[in-house]
Amino acid sequence: MSRIGKAIITIPSGVEVKLDGTTVHVKGAKGQLTQEIDTCVTMSIDGNVISFDRESDHKDHRAKHGLMRSLVNNMIIGVSEGFKTRQE
Repeated sequence: MSRIGKAIITIPSGVEVKLDGTTVHVKGAKGQLTQEIDTCVTMSIDGNVISFDRESDHKDHRAKHGLMRSLVNNMIIGVSEGFKTRQE
């Protein structure tokens, strides 16, 4: 099972997430982003928590489960914190 896909996302204050069919709209202080969610993955928003489920245990569905969760999480980070460069 996808451990990444099972993890919930907590929406920080100042970020607005809307689900319109299979399209996710994320709006925050740094801008707004849009992403299509694959039909084998369902996204649910409950208060300030986002969770993802998949329709089966097929290999492709497991991969997309984690991918869709990561994309939405990165969108939320992008509109709230923005892009950062690390010096190593």
